[in-house]
This record gives sequence, C-alpha cells and structure tokens, in this order.
Amino acid sequence: MERPLMVFSGQSNLALAREIADNLGIPLGKSTTQRFANDCLFVRYEQSLREGDIFIIQSLTPPVQDHLVELLMMIDAAKSSSAARVTAVIPYYAYARSDKKDAPRISIAARLVADLIQTAGADRVLTMTLHSAQVHGFFKVPVDHLSAEPVIANYFATRLEGLENAVVVAPDAGDLKRASSLARRLALPIAFIDKQRLSDTEVTSRGLVGDVQGKTALIVDDEVSTAGTLVQAAELLVQHGAEAVYAAFTHGVYVGPAIERIERAPIVEVAATNTCAYRAQVSQKIKQLSVGPLFAEAIWRIHRGESVSSLFT
Repeated sequence: MERPLMVFSGQSNLALAREIADNLGIPLGKSTTQRFANDCLFVRYEQSLREGDIFIIQSLTPPVQDHLVELLMMIDAAKSSSAARVTAVIPYYAYARSDKKDAPRISIAARLVADLIQTAGADRVLTMTLHSAQVHGFFKVPVDHLSAEPVIANYFATRLEGLENAVVVAPDAGDLKRASSLARRLALPIAFIDKQRLSDTEVTSRGLVGDVQGKTALIVDDEVSTAGTLVQAAELLVQHGAEAVYAAFTHGVYVGPAIERIERAPIVEVAATNTCAYRAQVSQKIKQLSVGPLFAEAIWRIHRGESVSSLFT
C-alpha cells in the first residue's frame, strides 16, 4: 500500500506551502504552533500521520531561531507520531554562510544546524540554492539541492529587451560560477566586481572586471539581505557606463534598511523568488518569482521514488 503524501508547514512561509500543496493537488496538513507564557513553543499535529510520507516546509527566515526550533519540534513530533518518513523542506537555509572556521573560537553553525535537523529525526532534506554548496556535505541523510536558475533565466529572457546588449554581473569573484551558469543560459557575456567584505553588513567595491559600457547589467547573487552589496554594485556599474541595472536573487530576505536602499539605488528592478515570505508590496522595484511548482514537482518525485536530478540545474 502506498504511503499517503502529506505536506505541513511551519509559520515562516505559509503562502509558499499553500502554493506547493495546491500544485500537488492535496490540502495543506493541519498543525498548530503556540507560544507559552514562558516563551516556549508548542507544536501539535491535528491529524494522524501514521505511516505517512511527511514533508515539512519551513524557511529559516527571521526570526531564525524561532523558525528553526519550530522545524525541529515538527520533525520530532512527526517521528513520534509514527510517520513512515519525514522530509525537511527548507527553501532558505539561513546558516549556510557559516560553513567554515574563518575566525578563531567560532562555531561552524551550518554543520551544527544540520546535526540538529538530523537528530530531530529528518530522513532527508530538500532545499534550494545553498550559499555554500559544501553545506550539502554536512548532512548524513539524503539532500536534494534545487536551483532557482531556470526560473530566473526564464523570467529575464522575456523581461529584458535586447538581451544581446546585456551583461551578467557577479557582485563578487566568489559568485562567478553562479553568474557564469546563468550567463550561459541567456547566452550573455559576464563581468564581475572585485569586492572586499569588511564586516557582516559592510563591503567595499574595489573595481570592475569586464565591459558594461552602454549595456544593461544584470546582477546575480544567491540572496539579498541588507542590500548593501547590491547598492554598491549598482552604483559602480552606473559609474562604468551601464545604461540600466537589474538584479536577480534566489532568496529575497530584505532585512533592516534593504527596501529603503533599493528604493534610492540606481536599480530598475530586483527580482527574487518566494523562498522567503514576501511582505506586502513595499516597493514597485521588487518583483517576486515563484518556485512553488518546482518544489511541488520535487516533492512528488521524491514521494514516488523517481529521479529528481533533472531539477537540480
């Protein structure tokens, strides 16, 4: 007998979870999350999970620690409720930036979070565009690592007029591989910015490698957070003669002064997917692209025991 497919959601991105369930043609599972007076969380499923193939959708967006603990509790509760298999669907894995010991006496938090998810009982993980691909290796359970690149490429192939006069720009030399892949899809040249990170929220651009004179520049990165890097990159591109600047991200986190910075910056449009819950239309410059159908297809293939490798690129 086939195990029933059941999709549940934490509180971080209910809109995406509902979209995934709709694409699968099933109702979103019922669960409750409450907070006690002492600030502890309480999680409960409102239906039987016995022998079910359970997928729990939760992005690690702010407040990150609340959403992480909620995810851990949902995984643990599902295993305790006799679920046959539990898959943690984490569209945005916030701690992926903390992937190495690059300073003394620090935690490699990406590995620690992976350990916590596995200890809670996750049998596999489905995620998208990790900031550092090596985080995949921190898990001892199967990990399916999706890419939003096809969604982004399809959008800009129709959005940008005269693609032959456009150039894809990596805001950092470390982003060249990601930018090069998108540039190949769109058959465009590539440039990159020589950037130095001074702190978590402060960067400085030292120069541009490549030609953007008279061209439309498309900045590509995995996520936009405070938008400091994005704004500096846009200003540098305009200084080097770019006629228009667009930007594309998988994860639109938009924290702190991000929206205000984007509004003031010489940027035509910023497009990001809905891996992170999107606030109401706060800027006409910000566009949202959906990865709900992509996650739904991956979940369906995992449930059916079919290959998902064609969805990785």
